[in-house]
Amino acid sequence: MKIETKRLTLMPCDSSSIEMMKKQGYDNGPQSLNHIKELSKDPTLYGWGSWLVVRNSDGMIIGDAGFKGAPNSKKEVEVGYGFLESCWHMGYATESVESLVKWALDLVVVEKVVAETRLENIGSIRVLQKVGMEQVEGKSDMFYWELTKQKHQFQSKK
Repeated sequence: MKIETKRLTLMPCDSSSIEMMKKQGYDNGPQSLNHIKELSKDPTLYGWGSWLVVRNSDGMIIGDAGFKGAPNSKKEVEVGYGFLESCWHMGYATESVESLVKWALDLVVVEKVVAETRLENIGSIRVLQKVGMEQVEGKSDMFYWELTKQKHQFQSKK
């Protein structure tokens, strides 16, 4: 399973991802490796954790994006992402998150995608705005966002 865009390929992390990450020296935090450990215990989590984001032009892993677990009882999933600083401000995060949100909302098991970001993280806020998420709440130092299947379908028809 993979998602391909014009510039990127997104692949869900699994045990084969470890070798690719080691080979490229990719280390953008513990999320991907933690997900792979969880996946070994529960294979149904495949696709519901970290996805490696690979730049098509050179095959380089430039970040990871994905979900913070399988859909809950309300058919919600939380999206998250992180990219190498050298790849910021190039539209890669927006392209990746938009693709993952569409993928999730096209499934019958997902009705809503949610996200959270710190108030000062302007770049992340812009990504969520660009993919059509709406801010639904702000608490202390965090903003909370959502995009429902119904809203997403409406935006896609425009």
